[in-house]
Amino acid sequence: MFDHVKFGVSDYAASKTFFLKALEPLGVAIVSEGTPTYGVELSSQGDASLCLYQTEEKPAHLHLAFTAENRQQVEAFYRAALEAGGIDNGAPGLRPHYHANYYAAFVIGPDGHNIEVVCHQAEA
Repeated sequence: MFDHVKFGVSDYAASKTFFLKALEPLGVAIVSEGTPTYGVELSSQGDASLCLYQTEEKPAHLHLAFTAENRQQVEAFYRAALEAGGIDNGAPGLRPHYHANYYAAFVIGPDGHNIEVVCHQAEA
């Protein structure tokens, strides 16, 4: 839905490590990288990217939601994100108040951002 999202982080190395590990189940990898103040671009298929850069500014917390192809990717993201230091903010499961097949997991990343991975497909 977006081309790219770029936001500042307080600890570039920690955030880069967190997002790479947490989003690895979705096929996310480094596309390009510059100095920490320029940042790193992460993407899974080149359609849209997430960009992080080092800053001392204190941005408001974000809610970033990534699309999963299936529920297994949601579960793999959740495990990987917790292993990478994320804090549980909602275990994998259905959220029928959004819609019948809304299967998602939520973690809080290094800067307090709410990171979600969601699958909108019925269970295979």
